[in-house]
Amino acid sequence: TMLHSTLALSLLLIAVSSNLAMAIKKEKRAPQTLSRGRWGDEITWVQTYEEGLYQAKKSNKPLMVIHHLEDCQYCQALKKAFAENEEVQEMAQNNFVMLNLMHETTDKNLSPDGQYVPRIMFIDPSLTVRADITGRYSNRLYTYEPQDIPFLIENMKKALRLIQTEL
Repeated sequence: TMLHSTLALSLLLIAVSSNLAMAIKKEKRAPQTLSRGRWGDEITWVQTYEEGLYQAKKSNKPLMVIHHLEDCQYCQALKKAFAENEEVQEMAQNNFVMLNLMHETTDKNLSPDGQYVPRIMFIDPSLTVRADITGRYSNRLYTYEPQDIPFLIENMKKALRLIQTEL
């Protein structure tokens, strides 16, 4: 019937336009590609380790470096937990210089116990790599699993606390 096809067409138009609206909204946020698959779109990411060190020194905020790889399932799982946790996102946005890397740096201090992913390290504004801020696993000191987000939050707070007391 005519009514039936009109209804079907209008539903189709609604579906198309809402998809379009979502595509446009996504488009608007496209410049923030440095979150590399959504570690956090609202976070301001630095592009390089060198830039991160410069910003940390300048802003007196610790630098948080996340090493990860696109096709690593552990990285993907951590990324999802990291992106969905409001407290992590809020601290990352306001209190840290943030860098996520899909390659190794030449700074050997960033791989004190090997070049595995994911691993998260903190660098003080004095440009000291905080090898003392470790996760829960003795075989991979700087790795975190999705269920370790509360532990990561404690380590983020520790990185902030250590600045105030040691500098």
